[in-house]
Amino acid sequence: MRYRWLPDGVTAVDLHVKVLDETVVRRAKARGLDALVYAPHFQRLGDIEAAAERHSDDELLVVPGREVFTGSWRNRRHVLAIGLEEPVPDFITLDAAMAEFDRQNAAVLAPHPSFLTVSLGPEQIERYRDVIHAVETYNPKYWPHHERRSKSIATAFDLPPFASSYAHLRGTVGEVWTTFDREMDDMDDLVDTLRAGDQREIRHRTGRSHDGRRAIEFAHLGWENSWEKIDRILLSGQEATHPDHLAYGDRFDDASVY
Repeated sequence: MRYRWLPDGVTAVDLHVKVLDETVVRRAKARGLDALVYAPHFQRLGDIEAAAERHSDDELLVVPGREVFTGSWRNRRHVLAIGLEEPVPDFITLDAAMAEFDRQNAAVLAPHPSFLTVSLGPEQIERYRDVIHAVETYNPKYWPHHERRSKSIATAFDLPPFASSYAHLRGTVGEVWTTFDREMDDMDDLVDTLRAGDQREIRHRTGRSHDGRRAIEFAHLGWENSWEKIDRILLSGQEATHPDHLAYGDRFDDASVY
């Protein structure tokens, strides 16, 4: 049974995880989460939605999301969109992705800003200030200077913060969460809450166990950012989220960077 540690009317959400199975669901419930956002790399929106629905129940809401790789592999910017009604591919221009998110009234989050070479920086966040709804100020992969910098970015542009486990490994789910002072029954409730900038609090576990999970997740970045991994995506042009895939028709032909 899930350990319910929050008062009624407060919702705990892990706003970005990359893994989802029965083990993840059990762990999320054991940590007292009410919802998590499942946004794996290089999977089509329909498949993500199906997995989220399959793993949702009365105790845990699993919300589908897409962390889109905009730009080329060598000049990429990650953006997390929640509430998409139509699929958006990877490897399109940042302008095109942001315009599409805005058109669909999605909640748009800036994950791990100015982190390594994969994130939105202050210049991009300023440019899309009216489209972005929150900036990530903590996840387990952060070092102290990443946390300070992301908080300063959120403050500078007067954007609400959020935090997530950014879990690529099952054991990290539930290490970090964001609480909101309202109940959420479905994805629309979460999207509305994020778009409205509702009050929230950032929470995470502490101690040696959390430090250990942080170290393990950071070490995992080697594979996550390897050319070997991305090479599979680009070789055929027919992978699930490549803009040339038949699933997208010709909607993104002008925006594709490959």
